[in-house]
Amino acid sequence: MYAIVEMAGQQFKVAKDQKVYVHRLQTEEGKKVTFDKVFLLDDGSNVTIGAPVIEGAAVEAKVVKHLKGDKVIVFKKKRRKGYRVKNGHRQHLTEIVVEGIVAKGAKKAAPAKAKAEKPAAEPKKAAPAKAKAEAPKKAAPKKAAEDLSGKTVAELKEMAKAKGIAGISAMKKADLIEALNK
Repeated sequence: MYAIVEMAGQQFKVAKDQKVYVHRLQTEEGKKVTFDKVFLLDDGSNVTIGAPVIEGAAVEAKVVKHLKGDKVIVFKKKRRKGYRVKNGHRQHLTEIVVEGIVAKGAKKAAPAKAKAEKPAAEPKKAAPAKAKAEAPKKAAPKKAAEDLSGKTVAELKEMAKAKGIAGISAMKKADLIEALNK
């Protein structure tokens, strides 16, 4: 049985008891972590493809250790200019071991945290919402001007002709928008 799952922003094909090196996770060593963005499950006879993810599926893993990857040398040079720059980079990685793949009945942990944070943020937004409610009334004519600025000169001339505005053939786009907003 294997699964294709998203871990730390990358997709991996994982199986039970497999070691995987992913970008650094904020989980302590020895702790278990669950990845619920499972895109494909294959149990030998059945292949399940998510749209985009499989609901209720998850991959359970244990963080073994945090480490750095191999050094990568970045060398830049421009010939005949005397320009040479040498830099090195070591990626921070986390080694995890896949302990199991759950096909059904897994709970999503990440959305629960997001829901817990949203109610705390809403009372803070409640007070400024009253002040913002008055601002759109004043900004409503400006929005109409912004909508007209997206139109072509020909469209603006047709709108002005329909309103009965005189002298539109000599007007520029800004003059047409100003005349239509009056």
